[in-house]
Amino acid sequence: MAADGSRSTACTGSSLLQPVSEIINLPLDQVNFVVCQLGALLSAFWFRLFLHPSRTSPFIRHVVATLLGLYFALFCFGWYALHFLVQSGLTYGIMILTGVEHMHKYCLLVALSYLSLCQITRVYVFDYGMYSADFTGPMMVITQKITSLAFEIHDGMAREEKHLTPGQKILAIRRMPSLLEYFSYNCNFMGILAGPTCSYNDYIAFIEGDPRRHRDQEAGRKSSDKLRQSLPSPNMEVIRKVATSFFCLLVFLSVCKVFPVERNIDDDFIANTPFYAQVVYLYLSMLTTRPKYYFVWTLADAINNAAGFGFNGYDSDGAPRWDLISNLRILHIEFATSFKVFLENWNIQTAHWLKRVCYERCPYHPTAATFILSAMWHGAYPGYYLTFLTGIVITLAARAVRHNVRPYFLQSASLKMVYDVITWAATQIAICYTVVPFVLLSVGPSIKFYRSWCFGLHIGCVLLAVAFPVKPRHLRFKDQQKKMSQKPLHHHLDASDNKRKIKTT
Repeated sequence: MAADGSRSTACTGSSLLQPVSEIINLPLDQVNFVVCQLGALLSAFWFRLFLHPSRTSPFIRHVVATLLGLYFALFCFGWYALHFLVQSGLTYGIMILTGVEHMHKYCLLVALSYLSLCQITRVYVFDYGMYSADFTGPMMVITQKITSLAFEIHDGMAREEKHLTPGQKILAIRRMPSLLEYFSYNCNFMGILAGPTCSYNDYIAFIEGDPRRHRDQEAGRKSSDKLRQSLPSPNMEVIRKVATSFFCLLVFLSVCKVFPVERNIDDDFIANTPFYAQVVYLYLSMLTTRPKYYFVWTLADAINNAAGFGFNGYDSDGAPRWDLISNLRILHIEFATSFKVFLENWNIQTAHWLKRVCYERCPYHPTAATFILSAMWHGAYPGYYLTFLTGIVITLAARAVRHNVRPYFLQSASLKMVYDVITWAATQIAICYTVVPFVLLSVGPSIKFYRSWCFGLHIGCVLLAVAFPVKPRHLRFKDQQKKMSQKPLHHHLDASDNKRKIKTT
């Protein structure tokens, strides 16, 4: 089946690397993807050194970034790359023709519908179950960019500033982008193949050579010319990330076949393996699927950094941070002690997108709405929906435990350590249990796996959520407002008491 998949996708992109594909026994489209990303990495160094904003106009930088992006897209996906232009063109027309009051809703509907149509066609017409690098992957990132941009324009041009959160104020867009700026943002060579998503203001500030302008304008930072001179070199960070990404690739290629996920639903394995051994194998089999994501996202981050994009100021020690658009933190993922921490460090820019577009704006059941939007965005495989529906239940249970049980373990360092060990193990198993359908894709195998576990985590999480209820978000927000409104009064009373004490002394 993999061989058929590689032949069927060869016609969608360049076949120049077919001999390499046969030698290393990987599908041609995946070889094309890696080669294009390496080409993008070299192009990024050239872009930063020879098209530096201090001596090149933003117009030239936009044009070159867009043309290189379209070239790499055509090399990888052939004429299917035209979908990137069609999706972007449709939504830009909506932005121009409709008012800023409702354009964000229309863009979300059209961009997500177009993406879903392409995903359904690819899955159910062409290659169901293939893990090939397909053209809908870049479309997923473009969909994030289109909808983020639409909401940011709506915030900047249709809403009063007093109604915006601090984060929305930073990202709000005050003018309509030009057609060139729009296509450069969506299709630039640094992020067209694997992202990550970034805000429009961050991208434009990078192109114009002032990467922290809009984020630090309230802090009285130096002029843009001085910022350009002080921008640190990303070379060491790029080397570190490239080394990390290829180490992850080697790990994936060497161990992914040792612990196949499909064995979790093998009848002999289920019948003859003790349950504790099934739990251990589940963890190992899912652990070995992560390095391929680490490879793709870390290399994509390195490409952006090599171009000079991703600088995020300095840390407390004065070291430069290049994590503005990073998509993951590997150690935080592997040692996560809660479902929340895991999700916050996995596919970070997608989590930001879901939060900004859905969670912060949905008045009712934002958690459920966010998981459903995430499932729709990921694609048409039924396993995705099983994963995210399971994720809703586990998130509610994890939140209940965190709010009601965790405080009892914070009374001493030893109790806190016990809590961390238990919650690490529980989190890792819960994550593995949740994402098995994401890997298996189909309903039958996924239900078979859950049935072998007697739907234990589903039942347990429902019981936890019922036994330890947590106030809805809007009620917690009201409680916080009450506490904040009462805080100045306490401070005033404390200050008065201090004054009295001083007078009496």
